[in-house]
Amino acid sequence: MIWAAVLAGSIGCYLLKLAGLSVPPRILENKLVQRIAAALPVALLSALIVIQTFTSGHRLTLDARAAGLAVAVVAVALRAPFLVVVGGAAVTAALIRLIF
Repeated sequence: MIWAAVLAGSIGCYLLKLAGLSVPPRILENKLVQRIAAALPVALLSALIVIQTFTSGHRLTLDARAAGLAVAVVAVALRAPFLVVVGGAAVTAALIRLIF
């Protein structure tokens, strides 16, 4: 049963890639399409971060992950290096979990 899901997922990914390659160049040259294509990865990554931070199973949760995300947002706003952003978020979440 699991192999059927793996094969179906693989075929679906291949067909999606094929559909992307089949788009005519005149559509890809459209400025609106280029703006949407540039913004789509940012939107998907933001949605993934929110889902992973504020949910636990099927419930909304506010815990140490939210504090870590807040520290990461502040660090990014201050243009800190990537390792400082990740390290600050991890240390903050760990300290919150240790305290509570």
